[in-house]
Amino acid sequence: MLDRISDSVLRPPVILSVILLSSTVVAAEYSWRPTATETLEQRVPAPAGATRVAAAPASFAAWLRGLPMKPAGAAVHLFDGREKPRQDVHHAVVDIDVGHRDLQQCADAVMRLRAEYLRARGRRVAFHPDPGKPREIAWSGGDEKAWKRYLVRLFADAGTASLAAEMQRLKDPATLVPGDVLIQGGYPGHALIVLDVAVGSDGRRLLLLGQSYMPAQELHVVKNLGDAALSPWYDAATLSTPGGLSTPEWRPFTVADLRRFRD
Repeated sequence: MLDRISDSVLRPPVILSVILLSSTVVAAEYSWRPTATETLEQRVPAPAGATRVAAAPASFAAWLRGLPMKPAGAAVHLFDGREKPRQDVHHAVVDIDVGHRDLQQCADAVMRLRAEYLRARGRRVAFHPDPGKPREIAWSGGDEKAWKRYLVRLFADAGTASLAAEMQRLKDPATLVPGDVLIQGGYPGHALIVLDVAVGSDGRRLLLLGQSYMPAQELHVVKNLGDAALSPWYDAATLSTPGGLSTPEWRPFTVADLRRFRD
């Protein structure tokens, strides 16, 4: 992730929206004013013979499954409104704003989702932008304009290195759940969020991955270009192989790159 700020202005204030979701979640709050009514769970079915893992109604996993999606076939747009040069790496686009600054890149999109979930549940929102140091960027309350200012500060100061440092390490791909993160901290680094998890009839754990990228762009479900039959799902077991798990725009991820948010 690259931390840089342009001189563009922020989006206008947004209002709270309530989206009707699938049977997994009765209702959830997405404060950025989405217009879609189709959810992630509805748009992306589990692979044939696979079943989504259980998710408690108020959990981060359930909230992610209820994410509103843009219409099928939607292009991924950059922060400045242009289409992303590569339109071959996404399966679907999440209906969430990306802002008008080159800020909401990979780790920022992950933090955005987590922050929106915590705020919707009335829980404390705070991230630590300096790896290994106690300084934090915490949400202190306010209206939607204040929330947007908070996100700008967060995205400008935090990134893949700080996010990886403050999350819990995982050792086993078989324990991955929706909301976990594949992250390589660096300058730049990259991060993808596990949007959903399913288990195949053969016991394989399958991952649905989402990302933003550089420059800042709309959050999207990533295709599995290495396995067209399984795409957009990924086999979690590949994280333990010598070649790792390969996504279209970054080097392979391994077990060493697995993280989980601390509750």
